[in-house]
Amino acid sequence: MINFDNRKFVSVENTTSGEVSSKTYFHYKQEGNILYADYLGGEILKGKLIGIVHEDDSLEFRYNHVNTRHEIRGGKCKSIPKLTSEGKIELYEKWQWLDREQNEGESLIREV
Repeated sequence: MINFDNRKFVSVENTTSGEVSSKTYFHYKQEGNILYADYLGGEILKGKLIGIVHEDDSLEFRYNHVNTRHEIRGGKCKSIPKLTSEGKIELYEKWQWLDREQNEGESLIREV
């Protein structure tokens, strides 16, 4: 099982309807199979996520943040981790806003 505790990530790719960018950094923590993180940067003033690490190392979580327009945004995400040849984690994500209809996307974040 991959341990995500104290790992830091940055966004590499995102669908245009997303608010996370290459200026957004995530700091993950893990306790047992509970995952949580703080994130900020770019359009994100302050963000939090909380979820589960499944037995296959996939992640499932909810996220909420305040953006630079001072809107509260939130959604859900499922992530599949892959290890790079350098031993870093990449997370391939499928997400969906829960505060807007029919607004889904995909993103990639990479451990720094």
